[in-house]
Amino acid sequence: MPSPCKPLILLLVVAFTLAGCVPLSAAGMRPVHARKAMVASTHELASEAGVEAMRAGGNAVDAAVATGFALAVVHPQAGNLGGGGFLLLRWADGRTRFLDYRETAPAAATRNMYLDAQGDVVAGASEFGYRAIAVPGSVKGLVYAQKKWGKLLLARVMAPAIRLAREGFALAWEDADDFKDADEKQLERFPESRRIFQRDGNFYRQGEIFRQPELARTLERIAKDPDDFYRGALAKELAGAIQKGGGLITEADLAAYEVKEREPVRGTYRGYEIISAPPPSSGGIALIEALNILEGYDLKKLGNRSADAIHLTVEAFRRAFFDRAELLGDPDFAAVPVAQLLDKRYAAAWRQSIDPAHATLSAELARPAGIFEELDRVARRNSRPVPAAGGNHTTHYSVVDSEGNAAAVTTTINDFMGSRVTAEGLGFLLNNEMDDFRTKPGAPNESGLIHGEANAIAPGKRPLSSMTPTMVLQDGKLWLVTGSPGGGTIITTVANVVLGMVDYGMDVQQAVNAPHFHHQWMPDSIHMERPHFSPDTVRMLQARGHRITWESPWGTALWGSAESIAIDESTGERLGASDPRRNGKALGY
Repeated sequence: MPSPCKPLILLLVVAFTLAGCVPLSAAGMRPVHARKAMVASTHELASEAGVEAMRAGGNAVDAAVATGFALAVVHPQAGNLGGGGFLLLRWADGRTRFLDYRETAPAAATRNMYLDAQGDVVAGASEFGYRAIAVPGSVKGLVYAQKKWGKLLLARVMAPAIRLAREGFALAWEDADDFKDADEKQLERFPESRRIFQRDGNFYRQGEIFRQPELARTLERIAKDPDDFYRGALAKELAGAIQKGGGLITEADLAAYEVKEREPVRGTYRGYEIISAPPPSSGGIALIEALNILEGYDLKKLGNRSADAIHLTVEAFRRAFFDRAELLGDPDFAAVPVAQLLDKRYAAAWRQSIDPAHATLSAELARPAGIFEELDRVARRNSRPVPAAGGNHTTHYSVVDSEGNAAAVTTTINDFMGSRVTAEGLGFLLNNEMDDFRTKPGAPNESGLIHGEANAIAPGKRPLSSMTPTMVLQDGKLWLVTGSPGGGTIITTVANVVLGMVDYGMDVQQAVNAPHFHHQWMPDSIHMERPHFSPDTVRMLQARGHRITWESPWGTALWGSAESIAIDESTGERLGASDPRRNGKALGY
């Protein structure tokens, strides 16, 4: 006899399908409610570290620093000491600040350092090994934030990370599988990485305890004297390990590294205020530019994940990424026309080029001429645009404390487990951020994407990023804290969360769970999560001239992990949403 529950389940699935929102998981369908404070990160133990800091009297910065150091232990695929990141901070009184601790090219870096004698890119040279490593900024960035804005002692907020490294934690299946590095098999090339993460070939299994005594000692040294990482014995050991392997970073590079305080970029969307990442991130500019274009359409009327709504959204993404490729870079090295790109008049000009019935061919896309002289000038200087990329192995976390202070933090080592190099004797992986620069005009990086002239390699320069830590205000009050990993898909993931809540009336968990779609100008294809879009929607998009590339939501860095927190406008509750595509957890009290 058939179960009486089956018709109901079928009806629910059909209802979600017709709405374009097949649930990704039976779990995580509702946001986590907390009255005072919340942390949403990609690992439960890291979220616990942040909550522990706030329960001990710390604020959002204390929690962000505690979570960041904990992620370096429990999520070494992306959480890190050997990478860099961005921190967007907003105090309850409305003050905002953006902290840039993105990695920099070492002093010995040269424009053509990854080319052979014939001028061709040396395969893997900017991706794997010691020469792919840029000067890391994570430790200095977290310590800077803690010292300037935190309430607790650094040793107190680092205590959970030190404990987790020393005592160990049980590996999830995904963690154990990641350590095998099955696709690239690069981790095994480096003895220290092979020993720590692969147990010299006796691979870890789900549920086994993973202990990192070298990392615990390094964290203890940082907690005792954080300057040691950049100017002391620890810096000497780190630079020596990199140079021993043929890398470029010196003690002088570490000593010269600087954290930058910058002003976030701002925009509006249907009355909501958007606060996001400025250059050297492309994320905030591309996000706000796309939203400005979409503001001219009634997406709610068209319907969530309908072919019409996806078509217009994709066309906005296409144009924002076109501008991203040519016009954006490190603002300390190039003029970046931020104000012009964020101007709603420019978005209106772009909107005139969108055909509601037909896809624009990316190869034939042309920027509206004569709107702003500065845009035209930079475009001429940079010649033909080519796509640029961000790292694919990144992690994001969001924090809101009991006073209403908030932090949105995105951090990266670029590729999956970075360069695959573990600093000898120090226990942490190092980034391969040099691959986020342009290695050669027209040559793709590890993500299969290409960089523009504004992102060419130069000593001390910060590579262009897609990281998009973002906050949204409603009537001047904090409404949403969000962000994501995922390379170029970071920008569209954040956009889809904002659109889901503003245009389609979703709660934060529904917006995070909703099936993603992505377009980045080149390659000219809509990436869509299989199998979460109806066949009719796909056929209608193809009839407009769109090419579809299907991607699995599971076990891939492509779709990110939009760890988010919303604020209930009526109760003030913190509503945490962890992305079911990863093993994250939102925790609060």
